[in-house]
Amino acid sequence: MERILVSACLLGERVRYDGRAAAWEPPALWLKWQRQGRLLPFCAECAAGFAVPRPKAERLGERVVEQTGADVTADFRRGAELTLAFAHRHSIRLAVLKEKSPSCGVNIIYDGSFSGRQITGEGVVAALLRQHGIQVFSEHELERVQQWLEVH
Repeated sequence: MERILVSACLLGERVRYDGRAAAWEPPALWLKWQRQGRLLPFCAECAAGFAVPRPKAERLGERVVEQTGADVTADFRRGAELTLAFAHRHSIRLAVLKEKSPSCGVNIIYDGSFSGRQITGEGVVAALLRQHGIQVFSEHELERVQQWLEVH
């Protein structure tokens, strides 16, 4: 059975910067995978040692900065490396990550101005996983995940 690496907040873990879990209603397909034991949660930011709650962070070009102005790029990269190591340890070839996150954003991230403006882009984890051949999808692309599972 193909295992799926997932952002821990999507499984209800309260690991987001604001101390909450992701606000979404998991669809039936997600719940099926959960019952099958396919979903392996991981939070790159917690693995890197960030507290919960913590200051909001956004990508600003190649850097990741907190709303306080602190540059946390190295910590986010360490979290991405830990995520990749977790994926390799569990022979994971597929991930479903939380859209808009500076770590996990798959297609969309915030622009680094802390104004709520969204841009096309990817988080540090999503980029590193892709570079290493892991298929990355957002929580809005579950039908595409199912299609991938059917082929592989």
